[in-house]
Amino acid sequence: MPYLNHGIDYLLDLNVRHAQTFMDSATERRRYRGEHPTEIAALKCMDGRLNLPVMTQTTVGIIQPYRNLGGKFDLGWPFFQATINDWVQYAIKRGRHCVIFVTYHYSRGDLHRGCRGFNYDKAAACDTAVTLKAQFDRIYGGGGVVPIVCGIETDLEALVLHGNDGQVVDLAEVNLTSQQEIETLLRALYPVMHERVTFDLLPLIQGNIKYISMVRKSDKPIEELEHNEWVLGVGRGFDWLHAINTAFIVGPFDPHLSFAIETAAKLLEGNIEMARIDPNGIVLLTSSAFRDSAGPEHNLAKEKAVFLRKFSLDIIKQRAPKLVPYLQILTGCTNMNTRKFEVIERYNKVADIDG
Repeated sequence: MPYLNHGIDYLLDLNVRHAQTFMDSATERRRYRGEHPTEIAALKCMDGRLNLPVMTQTTVGIIQPYRNLGGKFDLGWPFFQATINDWVQYAIKRGRHCVIFVTYHYSRGDLHRGCRGFNYDKAAACDTAVTLKAQFDRIYGGGGVVPIVCGIETDLEALVLHGNDGQVVDLAEVNLTSQQEIETLLRALYPVMHERVTFDLLPLIQGNIKYISMVRKSDKPIEELEHNEWVLGVGRGFDWLHAINTAFIVGPFDPHLSFAIETAAKLLEGNIEMARIDPNGIVLLTSSAFRDSAGPEHNLAKEKAVFLRKFSLDIIKQRAPKLVPYLQILTGCTNMNTRKFEVIERYNKVADIDG
């Protein structure tokens, strides 16, 4: 089978294109936030098929992603706790509500196209999301933070909304066309939700319904429904890497980060063994994020990215050594004001690091 879009050069070109799109859409983003000021985040699996901006037809930069193996998070994790609370406080200081999509994912067509992080157990993944939502409710209840359990069905790229009373609505199975119908659905699912939040969710739901229709008409080949990732991304600042089936993205939040990296590396090994990807185009990509380029934040971001490369590579050498001969290495940091990726290190093979 032909392999396209692999390797470091493709990634750097993707970043250039995404950064330009991000900067070009600044006016549209300001307009959107003026109409829909609610801050929106999504807690997602590292699976490369979960691309919520595309699924909801939302302007880039509106949905803040957080990724980990299986979409598993815990507000007791020190770094995750601090990161989320900073985000919440940012919104509250500006008088905005927060919506957090607590997601799990599965395939309606084949169990084994589901979440490997939960060994394809949809019920276990959903239960974990429900537990995490309850944790958010317990800590932030009544504070303008609205956690929503949301399934992501990857065959049709459909959102599955879980209501407060146990009601579940698969957007691939509804026939809603008007804003009023969608608003009625949201009020039925979330009867105590603030009117502002309901209004700000409407574009996402409308966008997903339209996108599902597009996916159905496209008749996606089965290869696009499967895991075809060829990048292992570790760190933060990966908004620009939102390309379907490209990367397993491991956020730095989990205290058991080494396990998530090991799992992603073994999934890449599996993709090679099943001839889904080009073995000569595998990339270990580590990144950190910064906004202030004039102060220590920028230099700290560089140090963090290099540390994550060293840490990740050590884990791969110890626990997934078959992957090492195929790896290319790209280390850098992302300016969140522009989404431009700054290269710190680039190696075509692991042996070059010590050479």
